[in-house]
Amino acid sequence: MNDVIPENGIMETDNFPNNEWKFLLAMLPKSLDLAQTARQSGALILPRVIREAETLLRLIFAYACCGFSLQQVSFWAASQDLARLSKVALRKRFQRSALWLEVLLKGVLAERAGCLVTEGIRLRLLDATTMSIPGSQGTDWRLHVGFDLGSLSFDSLELTGSEAGETYSRFTVQSKEVVIADRGYAHRAGLWSVVQSDGYFLLRLNWQNVPLQSSQGEPFDLFEAFRQVGQEEAIEFSVQTAPTRGIPAIPARLVVRSKSPEVTAECQRKLLKEAKKKGRTVDPRTLKAAGYFFVLTSVPAEDLTATQVLETYRFRWQIEMAFKRLKEILPLRRVPVKDPDLAKTYLLANLLAALLTEDLARDFLAFSP
Repeated sequence: MNDVIPENGIMETDNFPNNEWKFLLAMLPKSLDLAQTARQSGALILPRVIREAETLLRLIFAYACCGFSLQQVSFWAASQDLARLSKVALRKRFQRSALWLEVLLKGVLAERAGCLVTEGIRLRLLDATTMSIPGSQGTDWRLHVGFDLGSLSFDSLELTGSEAGETYSRFTVQSKEVVIADRGYAHRAGLWSVVQSDGYFLLRLNWQNVPLQSSQGEPFDLFEAFRQVGQEEAIEFSVQTAPTRGIPAIPARLVVRSKSPEVTAECQRKLLKEAKKKGRTVDPRTLKAAGYFFVLTSVPAEDLTATQVLETYRFRWQIEMAFKRLKEILPLRRVPVKDPDLAKTYLLANLLAALLTEDLARDFLAFSP
């Protein structure tokens, strides 16, 4: 889009896609009233220049998803006879549109939730990814995602600041649902929230973040368990989490498999390299644990064997691929603005576009050539 506004300041719009807008709008749930939700959320209080909610949404998509600057959106809107606003006026309207986009995003996800409910156990991946603003080397925004393995689609999206950590407690878990997560979710409060929802957790552990006991309530020696693991098969131990601050012991199964000597050596090398870079020393127990792959789950043994538990966890790469699609197909790798309200609108608009793109791709693939 770098050639949208040439040196003479006149915007070229002949090749800009305009004919598909009504088709895109038709993909939104019929239950969503754009005008009503825009007014209720404060996005369209005084419609003097932008008279319709769908026009506002179209301008937001042009800004967030098409690589347009605010100035370019201003030129384009005027050339299409959509609205005549300065870039400052556009900024103000976009800044107060984040809540409206949240409503639209939740509406699309709610419609999906109705389609995803099936009988039996449902496998669901939970994870988070981060984004940075210009000039930042750290985390400024965190996106918390639920991903349905049955349909390979997003079923939950929540955008927060960097202060909001990863936890199972952030998600609504359905009965008999297996929520699969990595080590960042290994906290007893989050595990307890899953159990209270009548769901099942399945997650990878660090050796130190969840204190374990035997099923009789005695301290469980994880490294002694490692010594019982052979080279080929997975071994299962009946354990429970140690009770803490109002959270009772949670019965679970610890499934352990040893890594090959080559993989172990590579994992240990990376740990030592990272520690050296940060000026730290590696705990010998961390190096020992690097030789084993261990997962904690509350799924009953009659539903998943020890080997199946490990195989199920390996599906987690699907959510990593979903994050890669978000950041490479849509401009989500880095947020181009520092203003928090405008940045939130930018991110939410891209997430809404991602859901509509998924729906479009699913419909396209289902249509016979």
